[in-house]
Amino acid sequence: MRALAALGGGALLALALTGCGGGSDASDAPAEHRSFAFSGKKLTIDAGNSSVTLVPADVKTVDVTRRVDGWVFMGTGPDAEWRMSGGTLTLRVKCDAVASNCEGQHEVKVPRGVAVSLGADNGKVVASGFDTALRLDSRNGSVTVRDSSGALDLSSDNGKIVAEGVAARKVTARADNGSIRLALTAVPDSVDTSSDNGKIVIDLPRSKASYAVTADSDNGKADVDVPTDRNSAHVVRARSDNGQVTVRSAN
Repeated sequence: MRALAALGGGALLALALTGCGGGSDASDAPAEHRSFAFSGKKLTIDAGNSSVTLVPADVKTVDVTRRVDGWVFMGTGPDAEWRMSGGTLTLRVKCDAVASNCEGQHEVKVPRGVAVSLGADNGKVVASGFDTALRLDSRNGSVTVRDSSGALDLSSDNGKIVAEGVAARKVTARADNGSIRLALTAVPDSVDTSSDNGKIVIDLPRSKASYAVTADSDNGKADVDVPTDRNSAHVVRARSDNGQVTVRSAN
C-alpha cells in the first residue's frame, strides 16, 4: 500500500488501465430482453453510449435486446437504462469514473408501419427493411440504412453515412465529418446531401429519367454522369466543403 501510495496519480492511472486491458466489447456480454408497450405511428429513441440496430417486425410491442460491458477506474458503471415514456424509448449506458470504457449494444424490433426518429449521443446506428420514414442522427458514430423505401433524414456529426438498396422518394443526408454514400434503387424526387469534410457518392438507378443536379466541392472534383435537365422534377443536390463529389448511374 505504501508503494502504491507513493506512486503519482498518472502512474496509478497507467497501472489501472494496463490491468483493465483497454477497450470493452459488448458483443460477448450476456443478452437481456425486454418488451415495451407501444401504440402510435412514430417511435422516438434517445440513445447514449450504445450502438443501435433497428428492424421492423411482426410484433405489437417494442422488443429490445441489449448487451452491456465495460470497466471503470475509481468510479461506477457501467449503468444501463432502458425505459419507455410517452412514446420515447430511452436506451443509455453510463460510466462515471476517472477512467472508463463502457459499451452498449441494443437491437430494437419495431412494429411494422411505425416511423422512427432516433438520436444517438455516441454510437453507430443501423436500420434495415423499413418502408416507413426514418430520421436517424448520430452525434458520434456512423449511420447505415439498408433495403428501405420510406423517406430518409440521416445525419452524423462524426461518422460516415451509408444507404444501400434504398427506394426512398426523398433522401436527406448531412455529415459534419464523414463521407456519404447513397445507392438508390428507384428514381427519387429529392436527394439533398452535404458534408463538411468527406466525399459524397450518389448512385442513381439507370432509367429514362433525367435529374436536376447541383454538385460542387470547395476542395475536390465534382463529377456528374447521369442524364441532366435543370427543369426535371427529380432534384439532386450534393455539396462537400472538402472532398470529391460523384453523381453517377448505378452499374
